Amino acid sequence: MPEAELTLPSQQRAGQTPVPILWDAQIWLAALAAILTTALTGVSFWLSYEGLHDLAIDHRLRGERAWAWPATVDAFIGIGEVLILRASLLRRVDWWAIALTAVGSIGSIGLNVAGVGVSDDPLDYVTAAVPPVAALLAFGVLMRSVHEFLVSRQPVVTVPPMPVSVPEPATPEILEYEQIPEPLAPVHTPVDEPVVTPEPEPVSAEDEPQEPLTQRDRIDRVIRGLYDSLGQQRPGTRHMTDALKKAELPSSDGTARESRKRVEAAEPHLKTLPSALAA
Repeated sequence: MPEAELTLPSQQRAGQTPVPILWDAQIWLAALAAILTTALTGVSFWLSYEGLHDLAIDHRLRGERAWAWPATVDAFIGIGEVLILRASLLRRVDWWAIALTAVGSIGSIGLNVAGVGVSDDPLDYVTAAVPPVAALLAFGVLMRSVHEFLVSRQPVVTVPPMPVSVPEPATPEILEYEQIPEPLAPVHTPVDEPVVTPEPEPVSAEDEPQEPLTQRDRIDRVIRGLYDSLGQQRPGTRHMTDALKKAELPSSDGTARESRKRVEAAEPHLKTLPSALAA
């Protein structure tokens, strides 16, 4: 009896894994990680919230006030993390968001540990500190997952290749047609006529071809226009960044100041103008 031959797909015989299987596995693993991270975040915040609630009860707060008071501490962690996510998508550093997250995290950890009171067992303090620390880390992981998802959904802009035109070779029919002599034209007697030379039309500045402005020239043009729009006043950083944002140009503080230096180097009298106050 002949032995049975084991047949495998061409991709498996070559030592490759089919792409759809890997893609499905990545989706399921990402979904599982998101579910576990969300659950960990909720449990950690609940434990931290519960610890702060008990601390509020021990210090003369009752009912709804005891349940609302922990939000004045733990909510800073969520607000700061969301603002950090927004800043990272804009490729900026938001120091206010970092400060809010740090204040909320340090305050939550310190108050949870302080709620233990005097204890001879160090594990009591560790148990009280774990929930706020876990809430900070879990929520940070969740925001990182959201950031990676949003970045992966952004379209990638690609420049299409420029077509290259190839001259067509001359066909034999055209060559034969060019070799045929043209018939002689009838001979006319030349008549002397005054030669009129047309005057050249004046060329205006608008008709002259202009090269496209670079991004740096566009930024300098926007900054130069602020001196006139502000009534011959020197624009501040806030004026310049707002104007660049409206023009959909790079609007960082450093870009605005460098452009102002270039404009004032070209026109030194602009530097002596009074500074405009930011609205």
